[in-house]
Amino acid sequence: MANTNRDKVTVQTLLNLADVQVNGSRPWDIQVHDERFYQKVLADGSLGLGESYMDGWWSAQSVDGFIFKILEAKLESKVQSSNGLLLQLLLAKLFNMQTRSRSLKVADLHYNLDNDLYGYMLGSRMSYTCAYWKNAENLEQAQDNKHDLICRKLNLKPGDQVLELGCGWGGFAEFAAKNYGVSLTSVNISKEQVSYAKERCKGLDVHFHLCDYRDDQIYNPSAKQFDKVVSIGMCEHVGCKNYHSLMNVVSRNLKKHGLFLLHTIGANKFSRRCETWTHKYIFPNGVLPSIAGLGKAMEQDFVMEDWHNFGAYYDATLMAWHHNFSANWDKIKSRYDERFYRMFTYYLLSCAGMFRARSAQLWQVVISKGGAEGVYESVR
Repeated sequence: MANTNRDKVTVQTLLNLADVQVNGSRPWDIQVHDERFYQKVLADGSLGLGESYMDGWWSAQSVDGFIFKILEAKLESKVQSSNGLLLQLLLAKLFNMQTRSRSLKVADLHYNLDNDLYGYMLGSRMSYTCAYWKNAENLEQAQDNKHDLICRKLNLKPGDQVLELGCGWGGFAEFAAKNYGVSLTSVNISKEQVSYAKERCKGLDVHFHLCDYRDDQIYNPSAKQFDKVVSIGMCEHVGCKNYHSLMNVVSRNLKKHGLFLLHTIGANKFSRRCETWTHKYIFPNGVLPSIAGLGKAMEQDFVMEDWHNFGAYYDATLMAWHHNFSANWDKIKSRYDERFYRMFTYYLLSCAGMFRARSAQLWQVVISKGGAEGVYESVR
């Protein structure tokens, strides 16, 4: 009992530093339903926080507001499990956590879930990356804005041969082929996504391949090399040990003076590890790239043309996804259990809080092979 009381006082003291009260009345205050919560958080850090939410040990009217508060106060550095942290660092240093075989794990755990789940959550565009909310009134318009922004940044023209590394459910491929008249070769390791994308893009000049981005089959026989290359939301799964491999793939397949656009979540600091709860339940072996990590891999073959950060838009995107997920839960809940619902709720809302606190960013980076011809004009 003494240890329990001590743990409770410790956690409450930490939360007070972030202006969060236990059993308080404000939206971001947490309600503790099981006293084991305190020891779990102190022992397991962010993993314990997420798992105890999944188990119903605590709740909050605004989970995103709670996460925003503790990240803004940098409380995560005070409750990390030292043993868990050391283990993650050791694994990342000794092993390539994003080998071809390990890369398949995230497809099986996350992307190969029921397409109905993502259809209800993501909306009609089925785009699982940050939307561009400038002049947009709803999620669909914001996702169209994002795809159009990418097309304009790449200066796509009818007849361009485009290589897409990581195609998702085919949203960008469909948009670019329909609206800009380009030919796309798109690759992905998720069977469910590729199957959906093929059906979606029937009749369009789009060719999908179920393979790893490092496979030798990524090429266009008619063009030898591509005019443009794009990667939207894949780099988070690449890992720092493989950034050079990614850039080598781009360089081999891109024509001289051609443009490559990289759309990725970005970390404020270089890290070799994934946050522990996210690693276990959502994106195994994922690592957010940093400016330093990407820059080192780019500098040999490429010229930096543009670096655009609109990470604040991910907050609105995630909140829209959570609204859709909650509103449509009754249509799919027979296939899942209540713990899954709490897991996905925590995932979406905690990420929204993370972007609101600017603990992570969203970058669109445009680089050219050997320099773009003339002056590259930034597009917003």
